[in-house]
Amino acid sequence: MTKKEIVKQISEKLSVPQLTIKEIVQLTFDSIIETLIQHGRIELRNFGVFEVKKRKGRDARNPRSGEKVKVPPKVVVTFKPGKEMEEQVRAKAMADEARQPENPAAPTPSVQS
Repeated sequence: MTKKEIVKQISEKLSVPQLTIKEIVQLTFDSIIETLIQHGRIELRNFGVFEVKKRKGRDARNPRSGEKVKVPPKVVVTFKPGKEMEEQVRAKAMADEARQPENPAAPTPSVQS
């Protein structure tokens, strides 16, 4: 889902012009970013926690050439979902899975990291 789709969905539910909702959504995102810059952490109850973390530099290997490369330290933003969000998503996924008929001939999707 894109920001545009979120705006459209909220606009339809509230009967408010999309332009107004777009501004509100963008201000919300900007506020989250500003809080992360200033404080390094923002906790949204029942949603989750965004946090700025520092990753140490490390030695890695280029998978194509096998050559060793240095990966510099960097700052990343992490997200840990809140308990309520996790429970709702898990319940929805389980319900969807229960409705899907099992097809042993169908290939199972592989998860790559």
